[in-house]
Amino acid sequence: MINVNLLDRTMAAAIPPLRSAAEVTAFESIPYADRITAQSTYEALQIGARYDPAAAAIRFVAHADPEEVPLTVSHAEFLGRVTQSANLFHDLAVGPGDVVSLLLPLLPQSFFALFGAQAAGIANPVNPLLSSGQIVEILRAAHTKVLVALGPVPGSDIWDKVLRIKGELPNLKAVVVVHGESDERNAIYSFDALVGTHPADRLSSGRRIAAHDIAGYFHTGGTTGTPKLVRLTHGNQVYQAWAMNLMLPLSAGRPLLFGLPLFHVGGALTQCLAPLSSGGTLVVLSAAGWRNPLAIRNVWRLVERYKPEVFGGVPTVIGAAMNVPIDGANVSSIRCISGGGSAIPVAVGKVCMERLHVPVLEVYGMTETSSVHCMSYPDRPLRLGSVGHALPYSRVRVVRLDAEGRLQGDCAVDEIGVVAMAGPGVFSGYLSESYNRAAFVEPGWVNSGDLGRLDAQGYLWVTGRAKDLVIRGGHNIDPLAIEEVFFQHPAVALVAVVGQPDAYAGELPVAFVQLKPQAKVDVEELIAFVADRTPERAAIPVAVYFVDAIALTAVGKVFKPALRWDATQRAVRRMLADLQSSAVTIKVEVSAHATHGGLIAVAVTGVAAAERAQLAQRIHERLNPLATRHEIVWE
Repeated sequence: MINVNLLDRTMAAAIPPLRSAAEVTAFESIPYADRITAQSTYEALQIGARYDPAAAAIRFVAHADPEEVPLTVSHAEFLGRVTQSANLFHDLAVGPGDVVSLLLPLLPQSFFALFGAQAAGIANPVNPLLSSGQIVEILRAAHTKVLVALGPVPGSDIWDKVLRIKGELPNLKAVVVVHGESDERNAIYSFDALVGTHPADRLSSGRRIAAHDIAGYFHTGGTTGTPKLVRLTHGNQVYQAWAMNLMLPLSAGRPLLFGLPLFHVGGALTQCLAPLSSGGTLVVLSAAGWRNPLAIRNVWRLVERYKPEVFGGVPTVIGAAMNVPIDGANVSSIRCISGGGSAIPVAVGKVCMERLHVPVLEVYGMTETSSVHCMSYPDRPLRLGSVGHALPYSRVRVVRLDAEGRLQGDCAVDEIGVVAMAGPGVFSGYLSESYNRAAFVEPGWVNSGDLGRLDAQGYLWVTGRAKDLVIRGGHNIDPLAIEEVFFQHPAVALVAVVGQPDAYAGELPVAFVQLKPQAKVDVEELIAFVADRTPERAAIPVAVYFVDAIALTAVGKVFKPALRWDATQRAVRRMLADLQSSAVTIKVEVSAHATHGGLIAVAVTGVAAAERAQLAQRIHERLNPLATRHEIVWE
């Protein structure tokens, strides 16, 4: 690597390679606390601005068009706007323990407000696509004092949601509107009109931010009952920036195509704070980011224009990009692809490497670990399908838990168990204490809820989930909230929602339904019933499967692994249905596998030996995008 990490006071020269466990151990001989320079995200941004204050911090490409002239904000201007934002919030009586919530798309003001809120108090970025009811639950749980939101602009319903919910928030003292007018009689203040009136060279509060101060509340999981709000300190977030600047082959000051939402730690920290703290440039691909179809359609021309060294995103973004022809665009600037949020299918990784001739560095983590906790090291052997090793100063274990979630011990090499993680990025707990008992397998070691194994060389392989979340395009969907809606229907006796594999989205929610005796309802009616009562469109099941009896464990709990295998089996059968004929039969079985967690077995009969290679290629092409491994058996 050739970058220099100014967040690390011990490294004034190029970062050393970390090619082995021994080299990582030697690197860790200096205590992490003795390395880190910045105590807060505000300090990290100050360090980033020192590289070259005149260099671009943000290039906002409003239409994701490589030919358009972007709105450019220099690092000096960016830091000034963050400072002014913090001072604006301070004038609205925001102190270190007060919460500023944000309902914003990817506008330059969103970045100013996010880090300004952390410099003044606690930032709580919220998904603006959630329903008003879900947003209210999150803001109440956060005790929001100031709400920053997009104003009444065409094509957005954010301001309509704000007007509906502001009266339901007992702690709310002010609304700050981006692209809107002040109405101070109703405690509404224009961000654009007021932010420039505040000092840009100092924090008016005089605050000295400590690493243990809370910087942000990030929502995760479902929003039924008390929302899960993850408390992340300034130290947690700075570690993520430090580690990404250490691990990724980025030269100081280079651009990154940015399209992830700021309400997700992967966007706010891994792909935002980390580049900005190293003097890098965020090329923001419109207010909608990667959700803008033009961002994907123009991806390789955007690469040619802005020359990023790392192409990063969730697997759906990476997979969609691989389906766009390069058409002669110069993409030679890319030195690696990095992705996470859900598993990158091995076949997608291979396509990336074949098309771009660069390594694919898969990452793994969660909101509770401040995003990336494990990743494929650039200077260690690459094993597609593995998420590599824990970051320096972090640790990962695979453990056995009893039925009550109590730690029974560590698993043996290649034994599947629950992944647990510890390190400087791991949170101290949820805002609501009710969730904290099950959050850790022992003090400091967060329970990921994922299943995995560690091989003899210490590579982590994630093999499935102990928790029930459905991950659709990197977005977490809590099945419990959907199941509760199903139970409102008078015909439903039992229901279980699981993720069904999908070549594009990774997973889609489907429901297995057991009806009450003599009850009748058709699929379309039931889905319509659920859709009317499910505020999050992405959570509406794409299919309902009626079954005589839902699989249960010995103690009467729904056995979701069996249902996930069933859903996978149904999906694969549909994907391969047209390959059958009167002579050719394809049978699909999905079951547990000791090494991979699950395996799709495709048994084919009636195919002559000379024709098998061609059919196998067609089967592989269809199933390779799935995260679950598969094998073909000829009968």
